[in-house]
Amino acid sequence: MSAAFDRAAAVAVVATAMVIINANVVHGLLCLVISLLAVAIVFYVLGAPFAAALEVIVYAGAIMVLFVFVLIMLNTGGPAIQQARPWLTPWIGVATDGRSPVLLAAFVSFLLPRPIAAI
Repeated sequence: MSAAFDRAAAVAVVATAMVIINANVVHGLLCLVISLLAVAIVFYVLGAPFAAALEVIVYAGAIMVLFVFVLIMLNTGGPAIQQARPWLTPWIGVATDGRSPVLLAAFVSFLLPRPIAAI
């Protein structure tokens, strides 16, 4: 059971990273479907088959079909990709990653126990 969990979790992490890295939107959506299916396997291994079924039916099924139809309607091709290419540099992530320690500190401070104030 642990091996199935580990493999599914690794596939989910790699597929989610590929969603972020891919410049092609359709390939990103396919990687997102793989990620959602891997998360469904994780749910199933953890003993939540209903959550796994909902993950497959609702997310990997209905929402992905909706995304594909939106992509077909938008018809983004070569000119749109060339226009967005300057924004898809690795340095854009540096500004986003700079906020991560602040969010982590806020989350950890929220989890720490606090004394109850006397009334």
